[in-house]
Amino acid sequence: MSIDTHLEPLTRQLAAVLEPVAGQVYFAPECHQAYEKLGFSASPGELGNGVQLPDGPAYFTSRGSVMGQVPGEVVASAFAVFNPETVGRGVRHGWERTDAATICAARTDGATAQLERILGEQPEGWSRATELLSRAASQLRPEGRPLYSGLLHLGLPGTPLGDMWRLTDMLREYRGDAHTAAWISSGFKAPEIGLLSELYWGLPLRSYVRTRAWSDAHLAVAEAHLREHALIDDGGLTDFGRTVRENIEVATDRQCTVMVRTLDDDFDELLALLTPWGEAIRDAAGYPPKGPQNLAPPR
Repeated sequence: MSIDTHLEPLTRQLAAVLEPVAGQVYFAPECHQAYEKLGFSASPGELGNGVQLPDGPAYFTSRGSVMGQVPGEVVASAFAVFNPETVGRGVRHGWERTDAATICAARTDGATAQLERILGEQPEGWSRATELLSRAASQLRPEGRPLYSGLLHLGLPGTPLGDMWRLTDMLREYRGDAHTAAWISSGFKAPEIGLLSELYWGLPLRSYVRTRAWSDAHLAVAEAHLREHALIDDGGLTDFGRTVRENIEVATDRQCTVMVRTLDDDFDELLALLTPWGEAIRDAAGYPPKGPQNLAPPR
């Protein structure tokens, strides 16, 4: 295995520009409406900037559907950072209302429809972006990558923006799978990495992690563990804790350098194509102003 340390910082830049283009699927009104027709609840509300939040069971079931009609326990394992009991209930609820192929198609159609609404059916540069995204994904391997592998098995939808979006989703989930491998191999449990990440991103303790359905009791145990091991204190993240958490991100970066290496001299061109699309999506309330990839410290 080659280790291209000079490419590692670039993987975070790529992740940041991919995030709103790929992740808009979770906030698209078109997706929420399609899931509601399948028997799920409507969006439970909006963020202050008008971004529509996803229904929990619809989120778990739709995102997990890329792996097929699998049990909730499998989805929880792949998602990793969520309370598995909550994911399991949500997916069981989902499979009582629909099947994997149906909700997966609704997910793809809804994500594509929002992009078409915001960017147009064929925005300038879409073909070139699709070509570069396909190249970035061409050398990725499926080992230990459940969500990426599910998307790989699905193939491309066959529409201009559908293909472009599916490729961004594949790259996003590949990094997510890589990140799970990095923090699990560092010995953390899900509530612990959630708390540690909040402070690493500069967020208040026990804020973002609550979106992962952990109870106060779970978080109290996790916080006690982090304090016992000198990773956090009353001032927040200790120097040691910051180093440990940064090392997890570096391990994630290292697994993703293949994307940058494959793009070679065209890396900056892909960033230039995706960046204004992400800004347009945020401006249209298709994705929150900030996501985890924007909060992670640059290298």
